[in-house]
Amino acid sequence: MAEAQKITLKLSPQARKYASREAPVQTRRLAARGALPLPPLELATVLFALMHDPDAEVKSTARDSLEGLPRDVATTVLSAPGHPALLSHLGHVHREDNQLMEALALNPAVSDETFVFLAELPFKRVVDIVANNQQRLLRCPAIVDTLGANPMTGRSVIDRILSFLGIDRPEAEVVEETDAFEELPELSEITDEAAASALRALLGDDATGMARELLEEVEDELDEDQKNNLFALVQTMTVMQKIKLARMGNKEARGLLVRDHNKIVATAAIRSPKTRENEVAQYAKLRNVSDEILRVIASNREWTRSYTVKLSLATNPKTPQSSAMKFLNYLQERDLRAITKSKDVPSAISTHARRILTKKGKL
Repeated sequence: MAEAQKITLKLSPQARKYASREAPVQTRRLAARGALPLPPLELATVLFALMHDPDAEVKSTARDSLEGLPRDVATTVLSAPGHPALLSHLGHVHREDNQLMEALALNPAVSDETFVFLAELPFKRVVDIVANNQQRLLRCPAIVDTLGANPMTGRSVIDRILSFLGIDRPEAEVVEETDAFEELPELSEITDEAAASALRALLGDDATGMARELLEEVEDELDEDQKNNLFALVQTMTVMQKIKLARMGNKEARGLLVRDHNKIVATAAIRSPKTRENEVAQYAKLRNVSDEILRVIASNREWTRSYTVKLSLATNPKTPQSSAMKFLNYLQERDLRAITKSKDVPSAISTHARRILTKKGKL
């Protein structure tokens, strides 16, 4: 079991009279009730100290008093330069209160660990505040990892984070790679031979210095079997390493990262300046990518000029329905007929395809 971290609280002489373990137990029990002539932050700090008192009654009463502070007092405490452990405790207590969590997210005294906790909360405003703290994002990659898994992290937040990390929305032109594009295998179908080949490509002479450096950071921790598997190697990377690899790596790396569970990493992969249209055509067919990736593809005018991309997006059940319906209007009659009979598309899509054919007098 991990050793408990020692917490040192700063208290005024007046507050120490109530919180000191040298004070009579009756004094500490009275203080634990919270009726003390102290400012909000110092009152909360005394109660937090008494929560760790050796006397069971003091501990229990102090916890109840601290967690039951009036809302205006709690707001003041969560906005004040209190001890990070105190702020973390109150944050977890009030995690369902949107406004209190906003106050906590704006408090520079909060620890990075508490910021990771804030990044997972289902409050859009809190997510926006967390994502705007660039210093913390660089210092604590776990924040980016958590934001990427939060359903409240929308495209504007992803754009902001990736732009800060040097990955903007792709321009009209796409940087071409010299090697021919190959069919991307599903994650579950990647063979050891294919993975070893991809790893050699990443570590070979054609790999960028950045990609090679990133891979070297983690390869010493792997056994020989893992070193021959690109998927295993990528999974050992931090979210920041994955984002850098998405930006600088080759098509095999992008083919894995675009499927990453973290949508910030996946978006970095699809928005790599090296991503080509024929790769996008493959990604648009995938059903093991997040719907955010399909939104990115659907909103790119350059990519959606391709008939293949339009067809893939229209028939992929993970494509947002409004986008899928829009692309139905551009499909040829034979494909629309196939969609009306397909069991692999949502009923709303097949119904809309039938409606289009009827309107054209083709049914």
